[in-house]
Formats: sequence, structure tokens, C-alpha cells
Amino acid sequence: MSSGQKAAKKFMSEHGLFDVSNIPIELVATGLGATVIEKPMSSADGRIVFGNRKTIITINSGIEYEGKRRFTIGHEIGHLRMHKDHFLIHNDNDATLEYFKSGHQETEANEFASELLMPKALFRKISDEYEFGPELLRYLADYFKTSITSVAYRYFEYGNHPICLIYSYGNTVKYWKRPDPYDHFIKDRNGLTTPDDSVASEFFKQGKIYSKKESKQKVWKSTWFELKPWENDKYFNFYEYCIVTPKYNTVLSVVWEE
Repeated sequence: MSSGQKAAKKFMSEHGLFDVSNIPIELVATGLGATVIEKPMSSADGRIVFGNRKTIITINSGIEYEGKRRFTIGHEIGHLRMHKDHFLIHNDNDATLEYFKSGHQETEANEFASELLMPKALFRKISDEYEFGPELLRYLADYFKTSITSVAYRYFEYGNHPICLIYSYGNTVKYWKRPDPYDHFIKDRNGLTTPDDSVASEFFKQGKIYSKKESKQKVWKSTWFELKPWENDKYFNFYEYCIVTPKYNTVLSVVWEE
């Protein structure tokens, strides 16, 4: 169990919390002595300022989705519980709120927020009842009232169907994750452009964003994975679902086999 997850479980146990999906998350911050305010922010989605008497958490009022707003507050609560002695002022943007991307403290804050908003046991219980697909990710995001991006990372960790995640910014692949073990090997494209036949590339080159109904798109295995000499693309059933954030020009590709 990670340090962020441990800290969140300890916090929830101390305060008798099991499922916070129906609790305004700012009340949790208030209970810890922090004041949450919202205002326009041009270069950050969240900020925490530690003071001698009071801690201020500022949330960007321009955040479009309630789920992302809640996850951002949860992330800042993670900093409040775990990192108060590490810095006085800290800003968070789309990059620091992405898993597997930033430094140790950002990873811990993301892990804390995930466990707080989507407790592992409850997440597994609900997600295991359904077949995997974009609809399930959207359902989980609605149930836990958090961002669909955070749900995708949570499902990667605890879902019962293996998925791969590829994060791209400005049509350049920044990092990827695949289950371990996994039968297929992702081509190492870090620092390279997204594959021309990927759904991610459609967004970056054409601005294409599929509707919910069409969000599950079939792709070749060779789009993202190494195709062995004896293999034939037509015998595999791979799909790509893209979580697009136009504001930051980013795409999280969720890729899986059926």
C-alpha cells in the first residue's frame, strides 16, 4: 500500500468516513482547518498556502467539471495532511494532477485524493459488477463524483480487466503504463508523435472528439503495440478511448483488448 493511500485510510478511519461521494469535499477541508475559496486562476487549477493560523486552498473557478473540482480539492487536502512542513505555497495544474508524471509529493497527493474519493474496497466492489468500457468509467466517475481521468487511473490499478494508459501532450507521447504482467508490449514512443492511426492523433491533427456513443473506437494492435512477425492485426480486437482535455491540449488514451 502506498504512503498516500495509507494516509488517506488513516484519515478516514480517524473521522469515521467510508464513502464521501455525497459529502461536499470542501467540508472535509474545512474540518481540517482550511478555508476553500474559488476564483479565476490563469496558470493553476489549485493552490494551497500554509499560514501560521490558517491554511487557504484556492480552486480555479474556471474548472468545468464538478468531478475534477472535487479531485483537485482532494489533492490539496492530501498536501495539507502530508506535506505541511515541505512548502508554504504550492500550485497544482493539469500536469501535477496527472498520475505517474510528477514528483514524489504530487504522487502522494494524487494517491491520497484517490483513496479519499474512491476507497479501494468500494471501488473494486462496484467496478467488478460490470464489463469494462467507456460507459463503466463514466458511471464510476458519476458515482464517486470525481474526474474520469482519476477513475481511469484507479481502474488501471484495481479494475478486473487489464487496460493500458498513454498520456500525450501536444501530439507528443509523454509516458505510458501497461499492466505487469501483460501479453503485449507497448512501443516506446516517449517523446515521439502519437501514431497516425490512433484516436489520439485524430484529436491533435483534426480536433476530432468522439461522442459518448462513439467513444469506443477500434484500433489495430500495431497502432500502440509491437506486432510480432507471425502475428496478424486482423486477429486482434483492440480499442482506444480518449479522455481529451482541449484546454491543456492533452489526451489520455485508454487502450484495451477484448
